[in-house]
Amino acid sequence: MKAVKFFTLALALLFSVSIFAQDAKSLPSVELKTLEGEAVNLQSLGEKGHPVLISFWATWCSPCKKELDAVADYYEDWQEEFNLEIVAITIDDQRALAKVKPMVETKGWEYTILSDTNGACQQAMNFQSVPQTFLLNSEGQIVWSHTGYVPGDEIELEEKIAEIAGE
Repeated sequence: MKAVKFFTLALALLFSVSIFAQDAKSLPSVELKTLEGEAVNLQSLGEKGHPVLISFWATWCSPCKKELDAVADYYEDWQEEFNLEIVAITIDDQRALAKVKPMVETKGWEYTILSDTNGACQQAMNFQSVPQTFLLNSEGQIVWSHTGYVPGDEIELEEKIAEIAGE
Protein backbone atom coordinates (compact mmCIF):
# COMPACT_ATOMS: atom_id res chain seq x y z
CA MET A 1 0.00 0.00 0.00
CA LYS A 2 2.81 2.42 0.91
CA ALA A 3 4.58 1.57 -2.35
CA VAL A 4 1.46 2.47 -4.36
CA LYS A 5 1.10 5.81 -2.53
CA PHE A 6 4.80 6.56 -3.05
CA PHE A 7 4.60 5.66 -6.75
CA THR A 8 1.46 7.80 -7.20
CA LEU A 9 3.07 10.74 -5.42
CA ALA A 10 6.27 10.40 -7.44
CA LEU A 11 4.29 10.23 -10.69
CA ALA A 12 2.23 13.30 -9.74
CA LEU A 13 5.40 15.22 -8.85
CA LEU A 14 7.06 14.24 -12.12
CA PHE A 15 3.97 15.30 -14.07
CA SER A 16 3.80 18.70 -12.33
CA VAL A 17 7.52 19.32 -12.91
CA SER A 18 7.15 18.51 -16.62
CA ILE A 19 4.19 20.89 -16.92
CA PHE A 20 6.17 23.63 -15.17
CA ALA A 21 9.15 23.06 -17.48
CA GLN A 22 6.91 23.40 -20.54
CA ASP A 23 5.39 26.65 -19.26
CA ALA A 24 8.85 28.06 -18.56
CA LYS A 25 9.66 27.90 -22.27
CA SER A 26 6.98 30.35 -23.34
CA LEU A 27 6.93 34.12 -22.95
CA PRO A 28 4.89 35.66 -20.13
CA SER A 29 2.16 38.21 -20.77
CA VAL A 30 3.78 41.54 -19.85
CA GLU A 31 3.18 44.98 -21.31
CA LEU A 32 6.13 46.84 -22.80
CA LYS A 33 6.26 50.16 -24.63
CA THR A 34 7.73 51.24 -27.93
CA LEU A 35 9.89 54.37 -27.87
CA GLU A 36 6.82 56.18 -29.19
CA GLY A 37 4.81 55.03 -26.15
CA GLU A 38 2.66 52.36 -27.83
CA ALA A 39 1.85 49.26 -25.77
CA VAL A 40 3.21 45.89 -26.91
CA ASN A 41 2.63 42.59 -25.14
CA LEU A 42 5.79 40.48 -24.76
CA GLN A 43 3.83 37.34 -25.75
CA SER A 44 3.17 38.83 -29.19
CA LEU A 45 6.89 38.49 -29.96
CA GLY A 46 6.42 34.72 -29.87
CA GLU A 47 3.57 34.85 -32.38
CA LYS A 48 5.61 36.02 -35.34
CA GLY A 49 6.09 32.61 -36.98
CA HIS A 50 9.85 33.06 -37.35
CA PRO A 51 12.88 33.08 -35.01
CA VAL A 52 13.16 36.09 -32.71
CA LEU A 53 16.15 37.17 -30.66
CA ILE A 54 15.25 39.19 -27.57
CA SER A 55 18.10 41.12 -26.01
CA PHE A 56 17.63 42.92 -22.69
CA TRP A 57 20.03 45.85 -22.31
CA ALA A 58 20.56 49.29 -20.75
CA THR A 59 22.27 52.51 -21.82
CA TRP A 60 24.66 52.29 -18.84
CA CYS A 61 25.69 48.70 -19.67
CA SER A 62 28.91 48.50 -21.69
CA PRO A 63 28.69 44.75 -22.47
CA CYS A 64 25.09 45.30 -23.64
CA LYS A 65 26.12 47.92 -26.16
CA LYS A 66 29.03 45.76 -27.35
CA GLU A 67 26.69 42.81 -27.86
CA LEU A 68 24.14 44.86 -29.79
CA ASP A 69 26.95 46.38 -31.90
CA ALA A 70 28.33 42.90 -32.63
CA VAL A 71 25.01 41.39 -33.69
CA ALA A 72 24.32 44.48 -35.81
CA ASP A 73 27.18 43.34 -38.05
CA TYR A 74 25.34 40.04 -38.65
CA TYR A 75 21.74 41.20 -38.57
CA GLU A 76 21.16 41.76 -42.28
CA ASP A 77 22.59 38.32 -43.11
CA TRP A 78 20.57 36.67 -40.33
CA GLN A 79 17.39 38.32 -41.62
CA GLU A 80 18.01 37.02 -45.13
CA GLU A 81 19.27 33.55 -44.21
CA PHE A 82 17.13 32.70 -41.17
CA ASN A 83 14.26 35.25 -41.26
CA LEU A 84 15.41 36.33 -37.79
CA GLU A 85 14.07 39.40 -36.04
CA ILE A 86 15.93 41.12 -33.21
CA VAL A 87 14.04 42.94 -30.47
CA ALA A 88 16.13 44.94 -28.00
CA ILE A 89 14.36 45.69 -24.71
CA THR A 90 15.88 48.40 -22.57
CA ILE A 91 15.56 48.12 -18.80
CA ASP A 92 16.46 51.80 -18.33
CA ASP A 93 14.16 53.57 -15.88
CA GLN A 94 11.83 56.37 -16.96
CA ARG A 95 14.44 59.07 -16.25
CA ALA A 96 17.15 57.40 -18.37
CA LEU A 97 14.74 56.48 -21.18
CA ALA A 98 15.39 59.84 -22.87
CA LYS A 99 18.91 58.60 -23.71
CA VAL A 100 17.73 55.48 -25.52
CA LYS A 101 16.43 56.88 -28.82
CA PRO A 102 19.48 59.10 -29.49
CA MET A 103 21.80 56.18 -28.67
CA VAL A 104 19.93 53.81 -30.99
CA GLU A 105 20.06 56.37 -33.80
CA THR A 106 23.79 57.07 -33.25
CA LYS A 107 24.60 53.35 -33.21
CA GLY A 108 22.45 52.69 -36.28
CA TRP A 109 20.72 49.70 -34.69
CA GLU A 110 17.94 48.51 -36.97
CA TYR A 111 16.19 46.51 -34.25
CA THR A 112 12.74 46.92 -32.79
CA ILE A 113 13.36 48.75 -29.51
CA LEU A 114 11.00 48.31 -26.57
CA SER A 115 11.23 49.52 -22.98
CA ASP A 116 10.62 47.84 -19.64
CA THR A 117 10.93 50.91 -17.42
CA ASN A 118 9.09 49.38 -14.46
CA GLY A 119 11.03 46.08 -14.52
CA ALA A 120 7.89 43.94 -14.85
CA CYS A 121 9.24 42.05 -17.85
CA GLN A 122 12.62 41.47 -16.24
CA GLN A 123 10.88 40.12 -13.16
CA ALA A 124 8.52 37.90 -15.19
CA MET A 125 11.43 36.52 -17.23
CA ASN A 126 13.32 35.90 -13.97
CA PHE A 127 16.77 37.30 -14.67
CA GLN A 128 18.94 39.67 -12.67
CA SER A 129 21.59 41.19 -14.92
CA VAL A 130 22.05 42.44 -18.45
CA PRO A 131 22.82 41.72 -21.14
CA GLN A 132 20.35 38.86 -21.11
CA THR A 133 19.50 37.22 -24.41
CA PHE A 134 16.68 34.85 -25.31
CA LEU A 135 16.25 33.04 -28.63
CA LEU A 136 12.74 32.03 -29.69
CA ASN A 137 12.01 29.43 -32.34
CA SER A 138 9.29 29.98 -34.95
CA GLU A 139 6.67 28.64 -32.50
CA GLY A 140 7.60 31.26 -29.91
CA GLN A 141 9.31 28.89 -27.48
CA ILE A 142 12.47 29.98 -25.68
CA VAL A 143 15.07 27.55 -26.98
CA TRP A 144 18.25 29.25 -25.75
CA SER A 145 19.24 31.95 -23.28
CA HIS A 146 22.51 33.59 -22.40
CA THR A 147 23.68 36.03 -19.74
CA GLY A 148 26.56 38.46 -20.30
CA TYR A 149 28.64 39.14 -23.37
CA VAL A 150 32.21 38.51 -24.45
CA PRO A 151 33.46 39.00 -28.00
CA GLY A 152 32.69 35.88 -30.00
CA ASP A 153 29.37 35.10 -28.30
CA GLU A 154 27.67 36.11 -31.55
CA ILE A 155 29.31 33.10 -33.26
CA GLU A 156 27.68 30.70 -30.77
CA LEU A 157 24.44 32.60 -31.22
CA GLU A 158 24.60 32.19 -35.00
CA GLU A 159 25.07 28.43 -34.54
CA LYS A 160 21.96 28.30 -32.32
CA ILE A 161 19.97 30.35 -34.85
CA ALA A 162 21.05 28.00 -37.66
CA GLU A 163 20.01 24.98 -35.55
CA ILE A 164 16.48 26.24 -34.99
CA ALA A 165 16.14 27.47 -38.56
CA GLY A 166 16.80 23.88 -39.68
CA GLU A 167 14.04 22.43 -37.45
